[in-house]
Amino acid sequence: MSKDDSTFEKAPIDAAAVETYYCEHAERLQRFVWGVVRDAPTAADVVHTTFVKFAALGGSVEPAARKSWLYQVAYREALSIRRRLAVGRKVDERLQWLHAGWDSAAPDTELVRGELIDQVRQAIDRLPEELKQIVYLRTYEEQTFAEIAETLQIPLGTALGRMRNALAKLKTALTKLDQQTKREN
Repeated sequence: MSKDDSTFEKAPIDAAAVETYYCEHAERLQRFVWGVVRDAPTAADVVHTTFVKFAALGGSVEPAARKSWLYQVAYREALSIRRRLAVGRKVDERLQWLHAGWDSAAPDTELVRGELIDQVRQAIDRLPEELKQIVYLRTYEEQTFAEIAETLQIPLGTALGRMRNALAKLKTALTKLDQQTKREN
């Protein structure tokens, strides 16, 4: 197949070829991916995703380059998952700013931190879907507002406005919850 973009097509590959490549490479590919993600179930998911992509696009890859292509796709997918997991941990750490007077030396800090994170996640879950999408893409996927606008196929100003609206709603919800908690104590 020509590498000229005008003739390059995304071509599926027949099921027998996918099965052959799976039998020949899946086990080694999973060990390779495990080295990146350090988690067996996640590595298995990455290999599965890789072969799904191979089934859909493998016909457009030169036969001599298919093994290399599998490893490249699996590596990129593993890095993407590892990045998402790291982002999730960063988000959890960033949520600490919500609690004024945070005392990290207190014995119940982890419990309070966990409760606070749960409260923020619940507040996000209560947002309208269009606002929840923006918060998720910006916070967990770390997309820029330009990328969010492109992903959701909306104008940049709309993406910015929705984020501003989401943050205002989250602040209101969390402030009410904090006041309610203080009254109860």
